[in-house]
Amino acid sequence: MKNRHALIFLVCLGIFSCASAQKKTEKAREKDPQHQYNIGLFYLNSNNIDEAIKYFNKALSLDPRHYQSFNALGLANSMRGNLQEAINLYQKCLQISPNFAEAHNNLGTIYQEMGDLDKAEQEFRKIIEDPNYTHKELPYYNLARLYFTKGDLEKARSHVDVAIKLNTRFALAYNLLGLILESQDNLFGAIESFKMAVKIVPDDLNFNFNLGAAYFKNDDLGKAAEVLEKISPQVVDLEMKEKLNSYLKAIKEKEKEKSGG
Repeated sequence: MKNRHALIFLVCLGIFSCASAQKKTEKAREKDPQHQYNIGLFYLNSNNIDEAIKYFNKALSLDPRHYQSFNALGLANSMRGNLQEAINLYQKCLQISPNFAEAHNNLGTIYQEMGDLDKAEQEFRKIIEDPNYTHKELPYYNLARLYFTKGDLEKARSHVDVAIKLNTRFALAYNLLGLILESQDNLFGAIESFKMAVKIVPDDLNFNFNLGAAYFKNDDLGKAAEVLEKISPQVVDLEMKEKLNSYLKAIKEKEKEKSGG
């Protein structure tokens, strides 16, 4: 009986010790800026921007030099369309950590969205020149987008080729290459590039739409109809829906002409 009481006492002591340790851990996490930042990232990835901002600000209250939180707050503001505030936050991040490549990439993307292409190019090139950054396909891709926007197809092509060489599973880069080749009247190459993008991400509506449109422009009406009809029920974007319906209508008219109807 005594042994049984002793066992019960030890079990209770163990439970108490576990609860006490858990409280200490929770208290430590409350004062840990990195932990608060990680919670903020969870909410940001869940598109709960208000909660995300709350935790990023909490991280900064614990450590005013927590540069990752400034970068994340920049992302949150860019998601809300507050582009100038996003720029200010990215710049604060880079004042603390000048070589933080992610902030340079985000800042460059905002500049490009605002039409300040020269500043955008400077930010992307800083990442390429960083010997410690391991995902250089991203700035090469962004530079390719930038040159494509400028209409400099040769530079766009050379940079997107590097992005694909660095990451052969980079679906966005294959899609951009398709757009570049299409602009150069290389429909066969464009189709092959769009097919690669779709192969990597089969359900992406933009990739499929671009493939269907390229088939149409190449007068491959059967394949164009097959691709566009497949994605038609999923398309909710009004502009894409209008273009898609226009292609399908043109395909029917062309097929009717070919059949002599």
